[in-house]
Amino acid sequence: MTSSVRKAVFPAAGLGTRFLPATKAQPKEMLPLVDKPIIQYGVEEAVAAGMSNIILVTGRGKNAIEDHFDVNVELESFLEARGKYEQLEEVRKISNLINFAYVRQGEPLGLGHAVLVTRELVGNEPFAVILGDDVIDAEPPAIKQMTEVFERVGGPVLAVERVPMDQVSSYGVIAPDLSADMGPGVYKIKDLVEKPPRNEAPSDLAIIGRYILTPDIFPMLAATKSDRTGEIQLTNGLRELLKTRPLYACEIKGVRHDTGNKLGFLKAVVYFAMRRPDLAEHFKTYLADQGLLAK
Repeated sequence: MTSSVRKAVFPAAGLGTRFLPATKAQPKEMLPLVDKPIIQYGVEEAVAAGMSNIILVTGRGKNAIEDHFDVNVELESFLEARGKYEQLEEVRKISNLINFAYVRQGEPLGLGHAVLVTRELVGNEPFAVILGDDVIDAEPPAIKQMTEVFERVGGPVLAVERVPMDQVSSYGVIAPDLSADMGPGVYKIKDLVEKPPRNEAPSDLAIIGRYILTPDIFPMLAATKSDRTGEIQLTNGLRELLKTRPLYACEIKGVRHDTGNKLGFLKAVVYFAMRRPDLAEHFKTYLADQGLLAK
């Protein structure tokens, strides 16, 4: 069965200040996890979930992302002439993954604004939002788990993950409607709270970087006022939408890495290196030799 969710939005206009100076001249989305840039993991996830169109929300200095997913005739000719067919296949696979469209955000004015600027490209159909910083290793892919829930409930679906209570104030958190039995790992949302104090958090179910949204979110975002930081928050738009229709949450089964901070990025590099048959044993030996891993 073909999913009714065909488009995935990737907000990628942020400045990446947490990784300066590495991100002074290159987008943080292009930092490599082993040998693939962070954003490619999310794009491959969308492809694996059956999506056919990617909308990248970019800004100044993000040309490297567009170049990465474009055809590079000179590189392909060079690899072919040298008989490097395995690398040639890998490079061609990147540009053949999916259909790409780009829209400029202008200024990074928050996640809600990044979603809003895709309104014309998305049109009148459901769509996914994938935050590239959250790299999720899951089978089926995280966004596929969510589209399956969407097909069943017929409404917007947010990805959630249980987090320790001392970390809830770093996330948007849902208040689940416990009277509604939606099946294992699926919740009807009663409310959403952005970064609540620990003692006021309605649950330990934190919203992570995956959404399946419907086009009625756009007028809600257009009417959402900027917060004290000058940003339009997606959570605020979703709270308004909740007044008009049910929202749902899907607890993702998989391993998530937040590569938007240095520690999370380093953990992700090690995690994916250890899952590579061509690297794992050598890497494990190296770590053991350095006293970083028991032999």
